[in-house]
Amino acid sequence: MQVRLPKRAFADALAVLERIIPTRASNPVLTHLRLEAGNAGLRLQGSNGEIDLELAVPAEVEGEAVRLVPGQLLGQVVRNLPGELVELGLEDEQLFLESGNFSTRLATAVAEDFPPLNFEASAVASLPARELARALARVRYAASGEDYRAIFRGVQLEVHPGRLRTVASDGFRLALYDLELGLEGERRFVVPARSVDEIVRVLERVEGDVMLGVEGGHLTLGAEGFRMAAALMEGEFPDYERVVPAEFALEADLPAAALKDSLKRVKVLADRNNHRVDLVFSGGRLEVVAEGDYGRGVEALEVEARGETEMALAYNAEYLLDALGPVSGTARLRFSGAASPSVVQDTEDAGYLAVVVPLRV
Repeated sequence: MQVRLPKRAFADALAVLERIIPTRASNPVLTHLRLEAGNAGLRLQGSNGEIDLELAVPAEVEGEAVRLVPGQLLGQVVRNLPGELVELGLEDEQLFLESGNFSTRLATAVAEDFPPLNFEASAVASLPARELARALARVRYAASGEDYRAIFRGVQLEVHPGRLRTVASDGFRLALYDLELGLEGERRFVVPARSVDEIVRVLERVEGDVMLGVEGGHLTLGAEGFRMAAALMEGEFPDYERVVPAEFALEADLPAAALKDSLKRVKVLADRNNHRVDLVFSGGRLEVVAEGDYGRGVEALEVEARGETEMALAYNAEYLLDALGPVSGTARLRFSGAASPSVVQDTEDAGYLAVVVPLRV
């Protein structure tokens, strides 16, 4: 086997796989990368038991070989190579690697010990890869990081006729994103939030459409140059739609960037335990207020308000900032009352909606 390929393409693929491949594992073979060279080119595979990933790397290949190589070590070596071209070969069951004036040999293992990967599945939908990445990234922040929250540690994907929805919640806040697509059927499945992070990173590299499939407790994604599978969580979200208010007493529009900046400045003075900030609406003005042991901060903003002109609400500043995070233009804040859930929307991206519960004061 002889392989020649650009260092940059090789290093980029390894950087993605290194996030999947563990440095330590109960099954030591999972710390290895499966390298396959043949008529189809060069393919790299890695797994951590929950996520399987295969990437195709453009290369000139002569001969055939399949070997296991220490994944993290190979990534470190390739990143530091001096040349722009990398040459690989197999000699005495070792991987020979050469670039510029540098050369090395890495120990390899037989590929038969590598676990089978879960790339085969029944197709569910085909959709633009980067649109799916955006839909997942918009809601990921709302997933719980606590083990005891069970199903809320994941992001739910819902296939509906004409649209795809992503949803995340930790029981205190909710984020959902609707992507209008020509889909058919009804399916719901929950992907662990940590797996969603890696799915988004891979999809952001993909041009064109990606095929989604589900089989045997795994979500699969595939397009030219990559295949991926992620273990699904058991169960589905409870009826989250009931927490979204149907009516609102006050609506206010203002630049999202201005509100985010104001919250960041004022929250420095907030109570360290609950990060409380108050939103005080009066006429066409909004005051962002925080008070703690070291002082009080206030900033006034101009808003376009409709409905009740006087209202005061208290929030965890971090939760409110997270809800505003995906909003790049004008934010629409909708309030049903000081003790009821509030809604954050993006006037320029109708698919996004977040629910934040005010603090009880």
